[in-house]
Amino acid sequence: MKYNGIKEDQRLISATPSERQIVYQNMEYFCFIHFTVNTFTGSEWGLGDEPESIFNPEELDARQWAKTAAEGGMKGLILTCKHHDGFCLWPSKYTEHSIKNSPYKQGKGDIVRETAEACKEFGLKFGVYLSPWDRNNEAYGKGKEYDDYYINQLTELLTGYGDIFAIWLDGACGEGSNGKKQVYDWNRYYEVMRKLQPNAVISISGPDIRWCGNEAGQVRPSEWSVVAADMTNPAITAELSQQEDNKEFRNRPLDETQTDLGSRECLRSENNLAYYPAETDVSIRPGWFYHEEEDEQVRSFENLKEIYLTSVGGNTTLLLNLPPMKNGKLHPTDVNNVKMLGKFIRDTFKDNLADAAQIHTIPEEDVEGRNGEAIRTDSYEDVFRNEDGKRELTIKLQWKEKKLLSYLVLKEAIPYSQRVEKFSVWYVTEDGEKKKMVDATTIGYKKIIDLKRIETDFLEIIIEDSRVSPVISFIGVY
Repeated sequence: MKYNGIKEDQRLISATPSERQIVYQNMEYFCFIHFTVNTFTGSEWGLGDEPESIFNPEELDARQWAKTAAEGGMKGLILTCKHHDGFCLWPSKYTEHSIKNSPYKQGKGDIVRETAEACKEFGLKFGVYLSPWDRNNEAYGKGKEYDDYYINQLTELLTGYGDIFAIWLDGACGEGSNGKKQVYDWNRYYEVMRKLQPNAVISISGPDIRWCGNEAGQVRPSEWSVVAADMTNPAITAELSQQEDNKEFRNRPLDETQTDLGSRECLRSENNLAYYPAETDVSIRPGWFYHEEEDEQVRSFENLKEIYLTSVGGNTTLLLNLPPMKNGKLHPTDVNNVKMLGKFIRDTFKDNLADAAQIHTIPEEDVEGRNGEAIRTDSYEDVFRNEDGKRELTIKLQWKEKKLLSYLVLKEAIPYSQRVEKFSVWYVTEDGEKKKMVDATTIGYKKIIDLKRIETDFLEIIIEDSRVSPVISFIGVY
């Protein structure tokens, strides 16, 4: 199919985010807490036959989890309420494989409630992970009987713990004790989720948020939120997901066949499109659950910083896993490194040097008569939008004196879809020469460019190509 210019681009920008997706992307960075019987057995994937008596985190401190996440710069926390082993961190009425039969608080505990309350105290939004695969339940693989069970537990979580911002579903689907795999009734699950928590995004094996495609913290150089609608099919996520417990999968890089999901070329023959933004999920340790032997393998602050800059700064959100120890607390090394990242985020992106610069744009005015002042504020209400058909935009920042520059932040107004295809960044050197620093492609919700501490009094961002016209909401220099 031949590219036919603005008509084709109009089709590409017809995919726009829902309000829940906009809220979610603006949160940017979240905490994942993996905690279950696996923490006590030393495994990653439990078998479902673990005795409830082994689960006894005597010093469990959900407030520490939430406090660490908040100080780390995160805006939400997602708890593995039930992993593949089927053990429930709340006293579910529908199974005996639950915290109610453990020694924890003499069977009167509810870690889901403790975590939800801690999140509220520290200003975090709360999300739930409920594995569709349950290796403990005998109905697994029996169709509607198991779906009824799953819906019952889902209803408990979505009605008993306040507002939920995300429902996280992975793609694991193994055989049950009867040798059968369950064919999940995803549409039925989604219907219940939308009814009970209409503002929650349904992530990964869901229609709102897409898995980035690996667990190593690797991000595509060009990340598109507008993709083929077929990508929202949970069967695709399941095909790419881990289906057995192996360490190699966790460190596996991005599949080379999955590097381009949204370019014009990629979407040319796709009739149906979806706004389906990506999430980067990664653990601070080699495993998703705590293992004492991994205490010397915690991701360093420098590594976490790089993952943050390339994920949140590469048009994905970041979900960082922090696994509590057997006593129910986070390891001091994990806590320290996360807090260092939070300090870096706060200190680095606190003072916008663009506030002191003169901003000029070419064209000088947008379609509404606004000038470059519109992109000083981080808002979708005050944006710079070219006339349709004008695909190029130049943004110049001039300071009265030289500044030491570390990072450039660019944001598109995503309610207008994702549009920018290609841009470059230029600066003036000490001898007055204008020099190109960066050639790049996508921007999306947010792009962070490492300016490598250049000293200059002039920056120029040239958007060289976009779909229909660029719509820029914010520029920041730090």
